[in-house]
Amino acid sequence: MKRPAIHIISLGCPKNLVDSEVMAAALLESGCALTSREEEADIILLNTCSFILPAKEESIEEILRLAQWKAAGKCTRLVVTGCLPQRYGEEIARELPEVDLFLGTDEIGRIGDHIRRLIETAAPAERSVTPEPVFLMTAENRRRISTPFYSAYLKIADGCSNHCTYCVIPAIRGKARSRTQEDIMMEASDLVRCGVRELIVTAQDTTAYGRDLPGKPTLPDLLRKLCTIADLRWIRLLYTYPAELTDDLFRSIAEEEKICPYIDIPIQHIDDGILRMMNRRGNSDLIRDVLRQARDIIPGVALRTSLIVGFPGETPARFKRLLDFVAEARFDHLGVFTYSPEEDTKALALPGHVSGKTKEKRKSRIMEAQALISEEINRSLVSSIEEVLVEGESGVPEYPYIGRSRRQAPDIDGVTYLRGKDLRTGDFVNCRITAAEEYDLFGVVIAQKET
Repeated sequence: MKRPAIHIISLGCPKNLVDSEVMAAALLESGCALTSREEEADIILLNTCSFILPAKEESIEEILRLAQWKAAGKCTRLVVTGCLPQRYGEEIARELPEVDLFLGTDEIGRIGDHIRRLIETAAPAERSVTPEPVFLMTAENRRRISTPFYSAYLKIADGCSNHCTYCVIPAIRGKARSRTQEDIMMEASDLVRCGVRELIVTAQDTTAYGRDLPGKPTLPDLLRKLCTIADLRWIRLLYTYPAELTDDLFRSIAEEEKICPYIDIPIQHIDDGILRMMNRRGNSDLIRDVLRQARDIIPGVALRTSLIVGFPGETPARFKRLLDFVAEARFDHLGVFTYSPEEDTKALALPGHVSGKTKEKRKSRIMEAQALISEEINRSLVSSIEEVLVEGESGVPEYPYIGRSRRQAPDIDGVTYLRGKDLRTGDFVNCRITAAEEYDLFGVVIAQKET
């Protein structure tokens, strides 16, 4: 029998991308073939996100598009996995009969069995399989890396136990559960042996790492162990919780050359009343202290945050407090979400909901303020020396290569345009920054390092 060709589409966050990579490897091991072209696929697998309304809408729109493709093309099966079916189960199966199979987040490791049964039977006994989410990948779950060869996400835990009032992640992903340090080190070492030079540490909450494990290993312990991997060049940290950031973590970043001086700290808001209604641990004083400590301990640290505007009860005065704080804190990178009212969350029942128009205006005001800050910070880097990871050709004649500095994470931050000769993708180079814009840097290579 011909091997079925499967095309995988992954929506949402890096954590979801890791799940897609695990499923891709499992499908190859089960005898399937993978294709990057929809028109060649016998089966299309869509791994969805449903964190907030725009993510749900994107997932639904993509399902409907693929259903039309299935009706008109070679594809004979459409499989939808991940957060959307986990959240809506049988309900979405009834609404979308075009989909052959819905699988929740707990079925990642069993994807090969599901696809085999789908091929062998005209119709599966269950179109929606969404048990309680307890799956936690291990190093035995191989991955087919879909990011560039030199960079990969390292998922150290799954689930979340924070229970913010606006968030559905605990219901979709289950409670926080950590991988053992030994297991993470095994996977990280394998990735580096395969050519990965940058590991991006991710989880729903990386600072919760280890609380559920015997002996309670900590995130700083794990990061220091990762630094012992010989050919690893950069380690980057995402998704930290401000109330759980410690001096020990900051010191580990400052002392270990391989750990990029970069921390993603989603604070969500600065008004104490809003933080309480969000059920966020810690208050505005703690947030200010954490930012101050990070900058005191880590030379030249780049700080990223995420904010939510328009949360119920966000009066004009509370929004102004947030806007003023953005000017005060001067984050290097900042993203803004408008509050999304989600069913089955406590925030939905809160009084004082803000209109969509007001939310969009507030988002624009924050981003306008941040653009000026980002440009000022970037311009302050002109004449400095930055280590940059080359990612390819840019198409810009004056700066023909493009890459990222230690201050820039992939996809969410700006890039660094490079002028140099014969640079190879995956090379690390030192460059002198010659110009800067709101989000991007421009530099001239002064020294090329070994890959």
